[in-house]
Amino acid sequence: MSTTPETAAGPVGHTVDADTVRGWMDAPERLTVIDVRSPAEFETVHVHGSYNVPLPLLGEHAAQVAERIDHRTVLVCQSGVRATDAHRRLAAVGMGDLHVLDGGVPAFERAGGPVVRGRARWALERQVRLVAGSLVTAGVLGSLWKRPAIALAGAIGAGLTFSALTDTCAMGRLLAALPYNRAGAPVDPARTLDALGRPAARS
Repeated sequence: MSTTPETAAGPVGHTVDADTVRGWMDAPERLTVIDVRSPAEFETVHVHGSYNVPLPLLGEHAAQVAERIDHRTVLVCQSGVRATDAHRRLAAVGMGDLHVLDGGVPAFERAGGPVVRGRARWALERQVRLVAGSLVTAGVLGSLWKRPAIALAGAIGAGLTFSALTDTCAMGRLLAALPYNRAGAPVDPARTLDALGRPAARS
């Protein structure tokens, strides 16, 4: 079920569940699914028919994206955090009929939605947990010998707290820039925008 109240016209609010999205895919109305994860994550597994517009690219070209889409759009990531950020950016430039897939691609796949699989890579959120956990562990173990290690553990803890409070992730942005996460099909801004459609004519 959707995580938000529903009316006869559909879910109210911007979060929708995987079953709702599957129903929209079978409906005659036009639907665009935008995946805001990194190219490597997209290559690993993505919703069939979705477009890869990584969050940094979408943030830079939010107005152009909004110009090209005048129908229902679902934003997708791994868990919903980045898609929610994308929703905020697109809504800020006036784009409407925007929805975030609750639970991301994993939830869609669990619901039996069609996905495309490629080369397996770790999701960005999993990489963040690995790096953060490793740094904290190293800091705690190092504290047995040196005070700076305690400061390191404290800094990581403070960073994770700030990330939760602001719903952002600086470490995730840094990891997304690594070659490992950019190793999927390269994303060309002009080609990506063209794939979404031409800007609507202004009267």
